[in-house]
Amino acid sequence: MTDIIMIGGGAAGCFAAVHAARFGKTVLLFEKNDRLGRKLRITGKGRCNVTNNSSTEEHMKNIPVNPRFMYSSFANFDAESTMSFFEELGVPLKTERGNRVFPVSDRADDIADALAAEMKRLGVKVINKRVTKILTENGAVCGVSAGGEEYRSQAVLIACGGKSYPATGSTGDGYALAEALGHTVTELKPSLVPLVSPDKYCAEMMGLSLRNVRLHLMDGSKCIYTEQGEMLFTHFGVSGPLVLSASSHIRNMQQGRYRLMIDLKPALSPEQLDARIQRDFAENLNRDFQNGIRKLLPAKLIPVAVKLSGISPEQKINGITREERRKFGELLKAFPVRVSGFRPIDEAIITSGGISAKEINPKTMESRLVSGLYFAGEVIDVDAYTGGFNLQIAFSTAYTAALNM
Repeated sequence: MTDIIMIGGGAAGCFAAVHAARFGKTVLLFEKNDRLGRKLRITGKGRCNVTNNSSTEEHMKNIPVNPRFMYSSFANFDAESTMSFFEELGVPLKTERGNRVFPVSDRADDIADALAAEMKRLGVKVINKRVTKILTENGAVCGVSAGGEEYRSQAVLIACGGKSYPATGSTGDGYALAEALGHTVTELKPSLVPLVSPDKYCAEMMGLSLRNVRLHLMDGSKCIYTEQGEMLFTHFGVSGPLVLSASSHIRNMQQGRYRLMIDLKPALSPEQLDARIQRDFAENLNRDFQNGIRKLLPAKLIPVAVKLSGISPEQKINGITREERRKFGELLKAFPVRVSGFRPIDEAIITSGGISAKEINPKTMESRLVSGLYFAGEVIDVDAYTGGFNLQIAFSTAYTAALNM
């Protein structure tokens, strides 16, 4: 018999295990992988964006799904608490652009290893088995079944993550375990995921990475997200940090509803860009249009931009009208990419949807249906934009669960 059983050795499960043990409880953690924190180790391109160094109010603004559910958890454990926690474990942190917090070493392994070492120091026992059932008696949790054996406990935490990155073990186990006990699982969708485009020119520019561009996500005629940074053209459409962030603002993917507009020259006003184009044209008056804009755009982008401009590639620069030049400038300030879908959920950074927040007490993270059953992290129907906000949700809900278990 142990006090508490944690299911899942990711960010939320390990964090909860550490704090439950610090509160004097005996803890058993089940992780079906042979290594703890598999997904944590690849987050932030292997650098691990631990949290966002900003106020709770700012964190709330970056949670589009069920933000109010997080009030109590953030009050218990906020971004400042997370930063102090890891620095006390010997992992120095730094704050970068957008208040994103990373280990000074730029190694996600340092975060995962610090959690694993602290669990070991506190005597948390790790069992590498898959939990197949949560055991209950009279509407209350009494243990779990794993590997054909039963393990008894007074409380159980489901912290199995979502369905994204299944290779790391996030295969949706937590949803099945919760559903078997009567919980509702809302529709599961990919979030922070690359986007598919029907525009064939994306594939023609495959591998082209754009830096310091401004991306606008349009819902009909309304801009619902804009940010400056990096993005990438692929064989299926577009990817990269800007695109992943934009994807989490798409709520109801419909044919023809959403499109991207890329400002390829965000540092220049339309007037400044026109002056720049005029200078380039003046230097290349007798050249073909396609050869006269080489200083203006990356090589892979030129044939596509020329085609979309409607100007013949062989048109001599000195024959281009003022109106054609103006329209070409407009194209560079609003380069269009249509959006037709998300890439599969196994390519998503996080899963949108999960255990219904209505069935979990936000002050304790305990199930409203089954006594002694708790939830933390991505398995809950709460998700945020990119920038360290999702890991903070994992840490805050894990701490709150541990505190109340």
